[in-house]
Parts: sequence; C-alpha cells; structure tokens
Amino acid sequence: SWSNLENQILYQLLVFLQPPPRHSFRLELYNGMNLRERCSNIRVVLECTCSRMMMGDMLCFLHPSDNNQRSPLVSTLCTGSYLDVEKIACWVQNLVQSAWEHLPQWHDWQLMVLPSARSCRVLLTGPSEVQLCAVLVFAVQQGSP
Repeated sequence: SWSNLENQILYQLLVFLQPPPRHSFRLELYNGMNLRERCSNIRVVLECTCSRMMMGDMLCFLHPSDNNQRSPLVSTLCTGSYLDVEKIACWVQNLVQSAWEHLPQWHDWQLMVLPSARSCRVLLTGPSEVQLCAVLVFAVQQGSP
C-alpha cells in the first residue's frame, strides 16, 4: 500500500520469506508457552530427501547425521530453530545499506535506514527534498513448501 503525506510518500511492502533449499517452514502453536521465550512460532526444519533421491550414490542431506548441515542463512536469521524477526530485520537493513551504493540513484538520493526491530524502514530524500519512506514487513505464506 502507499499514502501521500504532505511532502512524504509512504510505501508499505509485504515481503514473503521463502525457506532455504532443503528446508521448510512449520507453524507451531505455543501451547501455553511464554511468548517472550521465543521470537516466533515459525520453525525452520531441515527436510529429509531420502525418498526424493534416485541416484544410488547420492547422500540424503539429513541422514546420516554427519551430513546434517543447516544453511548458513538459517543460522543468521534464526534463534535456535525458529525464525527471529529481529535478526531478519537487522539482516535486511544491512543488506539494503550495502546494496544502496551500487545503485545509480545513490548520488542523487540520500538513504537513511530508520531504527526498527520488526521491519525494515528506509527513508529516501531526493534532490527536491521529496521524501519516500518504505516499510518492508516480513511474512511467511501459509502452506509454504
């Protein structure tokens, strides 16, 4: 969605997260657990690929246990086995800042990443003092593979 406020345009974007290869997202109910003990109820699960392997010499990514390697991205964006929205927001904020300098507009527009623990908020100020504010909100699609 977007809205126009005097000299500032606000964009709100919904960003759907996809699990890394060989992983899936699983929604878990809290079952009376204190919500502060976990950042999310979305668990990232390493999937067994034994049934999908047709080649006799290929190993499953989950079995045997010495090949049980999680994606580095999972380690970066999760607390334990659960998605951590604060880690995701920080990672995306850093990614946006480092990518900005590689865009042709970076000379004409000033980028400021605004502090936010649960989303990525970016303020762009153009040459005519027009401001664009983008808020990236993270989501996982229900029924995601």
